[in-house]
Amino acid sequence: MPTLDESQRQVAITAHDLPLACPRPGAPLWARHPRVFIDVLKSATGEAVCPYCSTLYRFTGERPKGHH
Repeated sequence: MPTLDESQRQVAITAHDLPLACPRPGAPLWARHPRVFIDVLKSATGEAVCPYCSTLYRFTGERPKGHH
């Protein structure tokens, strides 16, 4: 399960969370914005930022191989 640090607005995700969309399910009403898909695997660092809310998503763990 992803961990959310509200003070830093960072979310650690794993292959189980893909495909990744922001806002995440269960986000409070004040944090809602149009749904946008985030591609954290495209980046060499495994990090991507939501263009609406600036939440940083950081991929952790083993990258998926092929289709999942």
